[in-house]
Amino acid sequence: MQRRNVLKMTAIAGAASVLTLEGVTFAHADGTGSRSPGEETRKVTGRLAAGAPDFVHLPVEVPGGVREIAVSYTYERPSVPPGTPGNALDIGIFDERGTELGGAGFRGWSGGARKEFAISAEQATPGYLAGPIRPGTWHVVLGPYTVAPQGLAYEVTVTLRYGKQGATPQPVYPPQRARGRGRAWYRGDNHLHSVYSDGLRTPADIAAAARAAGLDWITTTEHNTNSSHRAWEGLWGDDLLILTGEEITTRNGHVVALGTDPGVFLDWRYRARDRVFPRIARQIHRAGGLVVPAHPHATCVACNWKFGFAEADAVEVWNGPFTPDDEVTIAEWDNTLVAAVRGDRRGWLPAMGNSDAHREPQVVGLPQTVVLAEDLSRPALQAAIRAGRSWICESSKVQLSFEATGGRGAHAGIGERLPVDRDAPVTARLKVSGVPSDCTASFVTDQGTLFTAPVPSGGGTVEWRTTPSYAAYVRAEVRHPAGPGSELPGAMVAMTNPIFLGRESSA
Repeated sequence: MQRRNVLKMTAIAGAASVLTLEGVTFAHADGTGSRSPGEETRKVTGRLAAGAPDFVHLPVEVPGGVREIAVSYTYERPSVPPGTPGNALDIGIFDERGTELGGAGFRGWSGGARKEFAISAEQATPGYLAGPIRPGTWHVVLGPYTVAPQGLAYEVTVTLRYGKQGATPQPVYPPQRARGRGRAWYRGDNHLHSVYSDGLRTPADIAAAARAAGLDWITTTEHNTNSSHRAWEGLWGDDLLILTGEEITTRNGHVVALGTDPGVFLDWRYRARDRVFPRIARQIHRAGGLVVPAHPHATCVACNWKFGFAEADAVEVWNGPFTPDDEVTIAEWDNTLVAAVRGDRRGWLPAMGNSDAHREPQVVGLPQTVVLAEDLSRPALQAAIRAGRSWICESSKVQLSFEATGGRGAHAGIGERLPVDRDAPVTARLKVSGVPSDCTASFVTDQGTLFTAPVPSGGGTVEWRTTPSYAAYVRAEVRHPAGPGSELPGAMVAMTNPIFLGRESSA
């Protein structure tokens, strides 16, 4: 059976308005709630105009006796003028518990990564959650990410398969601690995608790539779904800690929920104007995670971060291979560091870098964040990230140490403060190895870059002397040579969080 839809306006409680279609019903019933074996299919067609709401709900009345629900969809992709977005339509589903913000009824989201999915008690398509198919009103959720000027014509096919339901497997989640090396520097990549959202690698592929990249820990962060949390059984070990999280992918930017409790889902269906994100950030923190705005100046549609940084614990300043948008993000981040000069810890956010790798040839661990943690555990790693005891580099070949020293044994490392008088001499010392040839090292301060020197072939030590009155903070960068004729500096090899110089003051 096929029909065209009827639209009405509704809203997700506390968030954006949506279009709700006329509900889909199924005739396979005997009036007692029991169902005979077989299946039924319904098709719905429609067209969305340019400027459509962010989400379209298709209610599906699911009777008793259903063992599996399957959904597929197609949509037109007409040619558009250069510079004009074409059609892109995402999809997911909520069960009979409803579509309210917060996700009680959430059963999966695949965005635009796949054109069909199926859910039963025993199993589900990657991106979706296995579990009982209970009777009630389910909602297929369409997300018209971009709509061409001609509009977006779509067709959704819903199939119910009847029969006895099986048992839902008990999820097995990764442990929160690995053996580690005690207090040490640990390397991690905390923004990764697999087949459980829009990536092409399996979890096994990612775990193998992480080990090959010399990583100690990774975080699984699929777009708008927690379905990958249970997909890593047998892949962790004493040498690799696997944390769980989510990349919350809104229409006003993406944020990595880093190290949330396994199984926790975080909603994405709002914009900055809806004033919902502070509530979501609190949910991330209650779930034991960190709030990390991702690629704030990326060039993809809806990737720019619009929610501000008041709730953030760190910011991803380097995402994948180094590009001009990373340069912009680092400059913006550096401009916030001066707020911490007088001891205002809320005035600056530690920087981190992640690969955001989806598929070959994207490299897991390019870049990676290296943190000084008490042990290889979720709490210790997160504490190190929040404190800024970290630096970023392009691969595990790069080794780095950075410190500032003053008189009478005063010493501070990355993310710390050197408490000396404003006119006291300070030495900033960078030791680096494993870098390509022809690299340069720079010391960046609240006045900008004040010292640059070539790095000896393969690595070496670079020193610079200053005072707190001249440089309120200092951080280090190591870069490749600039391209011929380029007005931009060379791509980043490694960079540190700052060391603050001078005594704290409330003045």
